[in-house]
Amino acid sequence: MRIGFAGLGAIGTPMAARCAAVHQLAVWNRTAERATEFAKATPGSRQAISPRDLAEGADAIITCLPTSAQVEALLEGPDGLLAGMTQGSILVDCTSGDAATSRRIAERLATLGIAFVDAPLSGGPPLAIQGKLTVMCGGSPADVERATQVVAPFAAKVVRMGPVGAGHAMKAANNALLAANILTLAEALVTLAKAGIAPRDAVDVLNASSGRSFVSEVLIPDRVLSGTWPRLFRMALLEKDIGIFHDLAGEVGVADPVLGFSREQCRALRAALGESADYLDPIRVAEQAAGVELRG
Repeated sequence: MRIGFAGLGAIGTPMAARCAAVHQLAVWNRTAERATEFAKATPGSRQAISPRDLAEGADAIITCLPTSAQVEALLEGPDGLLAGMTQGSILVDCTSGDAATSRRIAERLATLGIAFVDAPLSGGPPLAIQGKLTVMCGGSPADVERATQVVAPFAAKVVRMGPVGAGHAMKAANNALLAANILTLAEALVTLAKAGIAPRDAVDVLNASSGRSFVSEVLIPDRVLSGTWPRLFRMALLEKDIGIFHDLAGEVGVADPVLGFSREQCRALRAALGESADYLDPIRVAEQAAGVELRG
């Protein structure tokens, strides 16, 4: 296929590289230098000079941006995606976005005979590199089937969650739970360390018990106990996602006191730590407040 890929961030770059190994790929990024470097380093790819150039002649467009608002902003204008996209093509949006904006985008594209699927991801850059991401799709069965072929180079699991917006809802719930796990494990582990329990022993027992989670099984051993702290996902984006979940809960009339509190904690941490903070930095904050380090 001829694919246009917009958004060469931490996860978008390995996704695009896997697409380039299979398809004819054009790339565009808001910071043009990143697209220039990618095209030079990646056989089978070229740099597009505008969203319109990205879309011209493409069978499918993949967007992977921080917010749905940024995806919507790429559509219009003489150099926008819609100036280049053709009837019968498809836009697969891998942004961790919001359902309301995606429904609006889908309606706009439908008038032009262009399909739309929201297709947010789970797995992060490490699984993107391996082509093992989980993709949560919202769209018609036929459109999701088409999108499955588009995302195949970087996806191990593709699930249709429901109509347009359902993928974003699922991703928001996933990341709300991720945030709550980070916050609660930070509190639990620094408490145990302060009580004299070795962090490695505490994590080993948790991971053989009912309190385990992806955070305790993978993130804390690989990044916290090791002291490596790689910066792979911004706290600001996690806070944005848990905010989307909170808004969704209000939309459907469900109380979310626990995750709502987690959202307030994330908002406070984002304000205190700044926009460049990593999503595991709340554990650093807990360490500093308790005067312990979780290493071992």
